[in-house]
Amino acid sequence: MTDEIKTADAGTADQVKLTIAILLALAGVAGYYVLGNESVWLRWGCVVAGLALAALLLAFADYGRRFKVFVETSRIELRKVVWPTRDEAGKTTLAVFIFVAVASVFFWGLDFFLAWATRYLTGQGG
Repeated sequence: MTDEIKTADAGTADQVKLTIAILLALAGVAGYYVLGNESVWLRWGCVVAGLALAALLLAFADYGRRFKVFVETSRIELRKVVWPTRDEAGKTTLAVFIFVAVASVFFWGLDFFLAWATRYLTGQGG
């Protein structure tokens, strides 16, 4: 695989496949409402069938191939992630809690001072 992403335009056949896939998905959803008096299983089966046929058709189009490459590349990048250890996560969480506590006290004090200054300068307020 190469590191560059190819952005070639889809051909006419792929555009037709995309259009048919969208129509199949819409037909599945429309079938849910058309079969309003039938059983729930049949109605949902229509939706699932429409979406499955649309996904199958897209899998054989250029869009499906590009999606497969995207998923493979994403998995490779996910393997490169270095997750923190339990100790590092605990220390970071503690640092966040301490910062939130200090910021809360600071803003409470600032609010208290501004309320006092407003009362002092205007003679209004609680």
